[in-house]
This record gives sequence, C-alpha cells and structure tokens, in this order.
Amino acid sequence: MRQHGYTTLPNADIARYFSEASLPSQQETLGRVVVEILRAGRTLNRKAICTKLLARLEHADTSEEKTHFQELIRLLFVRDA
Repeated sequence: MRQHGYTTLPNADIARYFSEASLPSQQETLGRVVVEILRAGRTLNRKAICTKLLARLEHADTSEEKTHFQELIRLLFVRDA
C-alpha cells in the first residue's frame, strides 16, 4: 500500500526495527517515538518514524546523542537480503 510515495510498514518490519536496536536505550527511544506518533493520531510508518528521529537529531546536544539518532535512522533503511 502506498501513501504519498511511501510504503506503510507491515508489523513484521516494525518488529524487526525493534529487534535490531541493540542497546536498551535504542529500544526505549524507538518506543517513545512510536508512542508519540500514535498518540498524535498519525499512521505509524517509516516516514513518520524517520521524521521524528530527524527532529531529535537536529536538536541533539552531544555527539553521543547524534550518533544514537543516526544509528536509529540507519536501521530504518537496512534491508535484509
């Protein structure tokens, strides 16, 4: 299913993102982002997650925070072979 040029994420893809998040803090961050999206009544998809993570990256104060958000964004675009 396509919406505005982006595919919606099947539940399996979303679960894969959470399972690939190696640090508990990565899973916590993804969880917070997902909750924010759902509470706002928005559709949970790759674009929404990426937009939230990019906004957090923009406002990151430390290099560790920037690395943290960059790694989570990278996970959104990794495809299994």
